[in-house]
Amino acid sequence: MQPFAYPTEDERLRLLEPPQGRMPIVLDTDTYNEIDDQFALVYALLADDADLQAVYAAPFFNNRSTGAGDGMEKSYDEILRILSFMERDAEGFAFRGSASFMPAMDQPVRSPAVDDLIARAKEERDGPLYVLAIGAITNVASALLLEPEIASRIVVVWLGGHPTFWPHTREFNFAGDPLASRVVLDCGVPLVMLPCALVTEQLRTTLSEMERYVKGQGAVGDYLYSIYEDYLDDHYARSKVIWDISAVGYMVNPEWVTSDLVPSPVLEDDITWGSEDTSRHPIRMARHVNRDAIFGDLFRKLERAQG
Repeated sequence: MQPFAYPTEDERLRLLEPPQGRMPIVLDTDTYNEIDDQFALVYALLADDADLQAVYAAPFFNNRSTGAGDGMEKSYDEILRILSFMERDAEGFAFRGSASFMPAMDQPVRSPAVDDLIARAKEERDGPLYVLAIGAITNVASALLLEPEIASRIVVVWLGGHPTFWPHTREFNFAGDPLASRVVLDCGVPLVMLPCALVTEQLRTTLSEMERYVKGQGAVGDYLYSIYEDYLDDHYARSKVIWDISAVGYMVNPEWVTSDLVPSPVLEDDITWGSEDTSRHPIRMARHVNRDAIFGDLFRKLERAQG
């Protein structure tokens, strides 16, 4: 493997400044894992505040797949389903990702998504390419291992893990591919981390809110409502968190996501956080999200798309 082309400290700090204006983004998503990725994909497609250039299917393994590769294929099919509802062409826009998790920290898993990410990261542009990762981060880690020079040309905005004070970080995205997680935390790529517990966990909504603001907003709105309704058997006095829209919300308006610069945390083998090491490179860590602003923006964009 090639050595990493670390950005300089000044470059990294500049890239970690909150985005200003309409920036190019790609979305890396385990879209069929549950129902929040579908909302995030629709939000990214509707967000004229950002320039969505490609969507990548990420691997996942839970009770909705038979393995990582099957999860990736189901995610790719779900991406195509969402695009068809929104009458968007998938050619040159939607790509299959890694068909397995990384077998070792120095063994990337190549895929069409990985190749496309590398190519887009190398394109000449005034600023970075923002990589919104809302699943296991296999595709992104693989691209960084294959072409380390892109570490200074992208900013990774990753929904995953828990705050560093939490007793563990065995969250679905981190634990899905812990080797890839460690690559991204250790390699020095500019990283904006959106933790789950107590942070993006605030992004909860209810069936009644879905019925009021999402149902009836075209084919895609009806689809989002149906998968939300079907997800729980009993909606009485219950809400559902839609974690993944946080990454898009950060790009639309970073003031909706309060964050600080902290040393990149150390991920232990048991998926817990190690002791803070102040000598490690900084990342940007979210500590609060404006739930009402993000959901309100998504609902308004859905309604506007039907007008």
